[in-house]
Amino acid sequence: MSNRVILVTGGAGYIGSHVVKQLGAKGEKLIILDNLSTGFSDSVLHGEFIEGDTGDTELVSNILREHDIEAVIHFAAHTIVPESVENPLKYYGNNTCKTRNLLQCCQQAGVSHFIFSSTAAAYGIPKDTFCSEDTVTSPINPYGTSKLMSEMMLRDLSAASSLRHVILRYFNVAGSDPEGQIGQSTQKSTLLIKVAAEVAVGKREKLLVFGDDYPTPDGTGVRDYIHVSDLADAHIQALDYLRKGGESTLLNCGYGHGYSVREVIDAVNRVNGTPITIEQHPRRAGDPPSLVAAVDKIHRTLDWTPKYDDLDFIVKTSLEWEKKLKSSGR
Repeated sequence: MSNRVILVTGGAGYIGSHVVKQLGAKGEKLIILDNLSTGFSDSVLHGEFIEGDTGDTELVSNILREHDIEAVIHFAAHTIVPESVENPLKYYGNNTCKTRNLLQCCQQAGVSHFIFSSTAAAYGIPKDTFCSEDTVTSPINPYGTSKLMSEMMLRDLSAASSLRHVILRYFNVAGSDPEGQIGQSTQKSTLLIKVAAEVAVGKREKLLVFGDDYPTPDGTGVRDYIHVSDLADAHIQALDYLRKGGESTLLNCGYGHGYSVREVIDAVNRVNGTPITIEQHPRRAGDPPSLVAAVDKIHRTLDWTPKYDDLDFIVKTSLEWEKKLKSSGR
């Protein structure tokens, strides 16, 4: 373990807080920077928390210099796809421009390692079910484009400097901390399992299902769902890979197989014990029939073995967290 310090941007958010928990459990020294626009300070279980914005170059530069930051794990971003379509400049300003500023600060401070939270939305609507890291990128919304532009900046900077990076393209992240300490508290989430769990506990009236005529076994869209704790562990292994001298790389993060919307609903009903209310709607423009990660590269590159590749378990942790939020009035 390094004696230097890791900066986690967006570390009070859903995925960032799970990574902070795992890093803290390993005894890493952490600085967490989050503006709390969507995160929660009580989700930060380890390290020193600083409320602030990654776009504040003076603040970021001071943190990098004063704490001798070795590595940056960058989560801070807006992530709601429909909102990105309605307000694209918000996404390019926050996800792309602020990442550019963060990278400049990292270059000036001599940061060694950078791990970037990216997305399968960079692929757009692929021709094949399985997306490898070599699949052509053609994002269909500003969210995906804003992340892809940040990937490009990071690759170019690494080619021109000593910074080395790992880009992790997430597929469908779901579930919450199995120990129940933290979870997915994002307001107005559009993620299927989160929304279905909210319906199950009575926070929403119904689940809207978009499309039942896709060329899939049951007509509904198929996605690769990965438990957030397994995803968090991929970040830990990515940092270890860089510390051991690994070259900059891009990796898909998923399980390599998918579940349909109907299969997810069946799992929620099974775990919940009571069927949830659904409402069928036509397809949404731009939703691919199936999107599943090709995962050979991540298994070749990292010492990463998922522990929670089980749909019922993913749903169970989501439901348990929603019940906890409801009992606390959130």
